[in-house]
Amino acid sequence: MIETRNLSKKFGQNTVLDSLNFSVSQGEIFCFLGANGAGKTTTINLLLGFLKPTSGEAFINEIDVQDN
Repeated sequence: MIETRNLSKKFGQNTVLDSLNFSVSQGEIFCFLGANGAGKTTTINLLLGFLKPTSGEAFINEIDVQDN
């Protein structure tokens, strides 16, 4: 259902995500845990299409989030 492939995001010289890879299957429960500044909100914003990745891809239901 949800998949990222080498998803990366930079803001200027700051790398917020560096080659994030994960997948979540239908019916699976998944959560993000991490310290402040770990990139959790940035990841969600990339998955929702609110931000464009610096590199990599994100898919929801096999649809590229940047195309839709």
